[in-house]
Amino acid sequence: MKTGQVVVRDVAALTQAVATLQAIAPQWVLVFGATSFFATPAFVDALREAFPGAVLLGCSTAGEIGRNGVDDDTCVVTAVHLDHVGLKSAATALQGMDDSRAAGVRIGEQLQAVDLRAVMVFGPGVAINGSALVDGITSVIGDNIPLTGGLAGDGGAFQRTWTLGPAGSTDNGVVAVGLTGAGLQFCHGSFGGWEPFGPARKVTRCEGNVLFELDGEPALEVYKRYLGDYARGLPASGLLFPFAMLGGNHDEIGLIRTILGVSEADGSLTLAGEIIPDGFLKLMHASTDSLVNGAEAAAEAAMSMQGAATGETGRLAVLVSCVGRKLVMGERVDEEVEAVGEVFGSGAMLTGFYSYGEISPFAPGVSCKLHNQTMTVTLIGEN
Repeated sequence: MKTGQVVVRDVAALTQAVATLQAIAPQWVLVFGATSFFATPAFVDALREAFPGAVLLGCSTAGEIGRNGVDDDTCVVTAVHLDHVGLKSAATALQGMDDSRAAGVRIGEQLQAVDLRAVMVFGPGVAINGSALVDGITSVIGDNIPLTGGLAGDGGAFQRTWTLGPAGSTDNGVVAVGLTGAGLQFCHGSFGGWEPFGPARKVTRCEGNVLFELDGEPALEVYKRYLGDYARGLPASGLLFPFAMLGGNHDEIGLIRTILGVSEADGSLTLAGEIIPDGFLKLMHASTDSLVNGAEAAAEAAMSMQGAATGETGRLAVLVSCVGRKLVMGERVDEEVEAVGEVFGSGAMLTGFYSYGEISPFAPGVSCKLHNQTMTVTLIGEN
């Protein structure tokens, strides 16, 4: 495997910059950038001209991650040349939130292959039920195929996001790539670093990923009471106080849910993924140090798979971290990327983005889930 990367701040600079990546003859190009890039037709045209025949895959972000850290309003283009791994692309249009699971099924059906070893998927960050999307994909490819990726961002506006796939750049596309061949090394890790506080509240009414009532009260009213002055900044301030989902016996299941929207009309909260009916929710908060430690733990989990070694060259590390973590860490946000880089060593090319939802298995051999407020790491190499 060979990798290369450039970071550009405008579309005009793209053509000249990506010319430096053509020398490795990439079959796969990952693209993460601000919404302004994806909304410009010339941007996609320039990528197609520079990399004819390559699989283009990516999305808009709430912050870009590259080998030099975290940035905003840029575009990170990472080229990958594979010697022993094949690629199979897939895409479908998402026809609203209720189509999320069916969209996942369509992606899974396109990616079915005898030697399918792993899948990476990116979806819109708004008007989607991310957990239903994941369920749809895994219902076709099975739980034994690792699935990672995330939901696009738009700088924290939660209005219009973009993905990049075979049809170009769209605001309602789910895009994916299937990786095939026995030579693939696909390692993953996921960890949060958030801490629960306050009492657990019972979910007394929900539909899919819309929460209507907690302990018989309108969910928005309960949530505002906890947030106090922060409630004036909803829904954006909700990123600072996600929910931990608990089972019916108050047992922790390791899933965190971010608030994507609020409705004053019916007092509901829209979360990024499905809610357990009759389960419990508990508010969470975090410090920068705990989030950095969580990112390091995610990297170490990926390293522990398949005998990966620090400093090993020719690997790609795709980092998908939640925009809520970025807001908490502020100017120290680079520290979580640096922590991952220190675990992997200089031999791994880092790329990725801040998202509205992270997709990864909990652990090797465990079914994939949609996460919120986590750092998920996918480490890709070849044997």
